[in-house]
Amino acid sequence: MPPLLAIIVIMVTGCSGPAATTNPVTNAKTVTATSTVTVTTPTMTPPIPTAYPAGDHTGSLIWDVQTRTYIVHIPPGADSSKSRPLVFCLHGAGGTADEMVKLTLGGFNTLADRDGFFVVYPDALDNKWNDHRDPEFSQSDDVGFISELIKQFIRNYNVDSKRVYVTGISNGSQMSMCLARELSDQIAAAAPVAYSMSEKSAGLPVATLPMSVLVMTGTQDPLVLWEGGEVPDMGGERMIGPMLSVRDTINTLVAFNQCDPTPTITWLPDKDPGDGTRVGVEDYRGGKDGTEVVLYAIIGGGHTWPGGFHTSQEGAGGKTCLDIDANEVIWNFFKQHSR
Repeated sequence: MPPLLAIIVIMVTGCSGPAATTNPVTNAKTVTATSTVTVTTPTMTPPIPTAYPAGDHTGSLIWDVQTRTYIVHIPPGADSSKSRPLVFCLHGAGGTADEMVKLTLGGFNTLADRDGFFVVYPDALDNKWNDHRDPEFSQSDDVGFISELIKQFIRNYNVDSKRVYVTGISNGSQMSMCLARELSDQIAAAAPVAYSMSEKSAGLPVATLPMSVLVMTGTQDPLVLWEGGEVPDMGGERMIGPMLSVRDTINTLVAFNQCDPTPTITWLPDKDPGDGTRVGVEDYRGGKDGTEVVLYAIIGGGHTWPGGFHTSQEGAGGKTCLDIDANEVIWNFFKQHSR
């Protein structure tokens, strides 16, 4: 009986077995294993944006061994998913952050809620900003304080670093331009109210970078004289330095930014004939890097915030213009400029 040839057939379902090949040199068989691997990619879930609490909040930080305070207004719906502009609003000498909110009638807060930007009202130490006009007036490091606030809001609130702006009145307007000069890499535009340039500042560069500036000043301001001259301190007991005329101030800003020296001139409607003021606007455009200089001359206006808090009786600061809303004018100007 011939030997029994056993043939065993193994069938495997669902996979392939090893493949055998013959080495032509040694005539030996080599077995190569094959397999199929399925990789599953995990589902990616985008992070949930951090929501910021809307409304007015007080804050503080330690700077130069001093506790510095401020009020911040956060618009509804603000969160970390979208960067937003930031506006600093600086009170005058003797004032506070809370009083600046009242002087502007909360106008910037209303605009912030409408257009979605942050507003910060910082407090000066001893109610006086160190605008570098007179070391006896103040020696606080306000430039460093504001610079640190900008950095913190960029980091903690996703503020758009290219859209940081500053405005203020009187000593706050001087501080605004001091910040424009020393922090021009952080600030996109400035809008000082009740302002003319000090002779000391006129000897310095306006800024290290081109800077769009809107100046809003009354021709009958009893403190910041339209034709220039000395300015008294808060108590009126001493002078804190001579000022340029408003005209020389504008010429200096126009020359620095290399704007067209011939402005577009507009007279705005006299919406409130009873306020005793008119508004003329000079717009100097075509400056370097798209900058412009704008003068809002408040004819008959005093040391006041146009469209802001006022009483029925004319105060010591003079007439308040009611033909325009300074908050709206300034914000519309800021919106046109970024760093």
